[in-house]
Amino acid sequence: MEETSNFKTPSRLSEKRKSALCLTPCVHIPASPFMQKLGFGTGVNVYLMQRSPRGLSHSPWAVKKINLRCNDDYQSMYQKRLTDEAKILKSLNHPNIIGYRAFTKASDGSLCLAMEYGGEKSLNDLIEERNKDSRDPFPAAIILKVALNMAKGLKYLHQDKKLLHGDIKSSNVVIKGDFETIKICDVGVSLPLDENMTVTDPEACYIGTEPWKPKEALEEDGIITDKADIFAFGLTLWEMMTLSIPHINLPDDDDDEDKTFDESDFDDDAYYAALGTRPPINMEELDATYQKVIELFSVCTNEDPKDRPSAARIVEALEMDVL
Repeated sequence: MEETSNFKTPSRLSEKRKSALCLTPCVHIPASPFMQKLGFGTGVNVYLMQRSPRGLSHSPWAVKKINLRCNDDYQSMYQKRLTDEAKILKSLNHPNIIGYRAFTKASDGSLCLAMEYGGEKSLNDLIEERNKDSRDPFPAAIILKVALNMAKGLKYLHQDKKLLHGDIKSSNVVIKGDFETIKICDVGVSLPLDENMTVTDPEACYIGTEPWKPKEALEEDGIITDKADIFAFGLTLWEMMTLSIPHINLPDDDDDEDKTFDESDFDDDAYYAALGTRPPINMEELDATYQKVIELFSVCTNEDPKDRPSAARIVEALEMDVL
């Protein structure tokens, strides 16, 4: 998660979500030092909250808290983003979307969003672990399973809730056990879609994370639709095949274990030129079992949004085992 956390996102958010969200009563969130830290993101930390009062067995929660060490100028932005996320998450109910549990204040006064937790790790964590252990891509069957479950979650967001997730990437997908459950999380920067699956609110701003952004999100007057999520979805499949961040070309250290990445080696011009395009795949590393994954990745990362499939079409194709 540390690599992707370096990509900062703009502060401008949709102003459509003005209505107040009531805090959950009678929920006590311990101070941060008394909870295990699970991870972090831009302006927030995520903790494990064990809930077994008086010997009773309760399922644990994942608690997202504002990082109080953040600059005061950013505190209000992060608080609004967390409030937006709580409001949206509370309205969602789908097996492939992380579940809402509570929204309250901790003893230090910081806002906290409590979510379901079943021992999940982010897909990004699993990619990093696999990169260290074997450097082999995930099996094609596992990638297709992740793809189907993610597509089901996106279909629900797009069709049923008329929401664009707005920041699909491996660190916003959580996995339980041996890919027993696969859920999308972090809906705090989602945007409303109209009946044509288009973001038309003039105050709405696509946030995203730079390496996963489609071409239209990088253009000043680009039209954002549900297909922006599909492009980022395709790059998430690419992550599982390459164990890399899109468009970040780290040096090949096969011949020199002591070789380290020097920031001076990073080609800014090449990186910015590659944004919004389909990153290459080393076909020599993938056997015939990956053909379906490669086809799905390719169609989802078409430059023209109209040439990308909808989430509903992806679900239909994968459930029929036909692309």
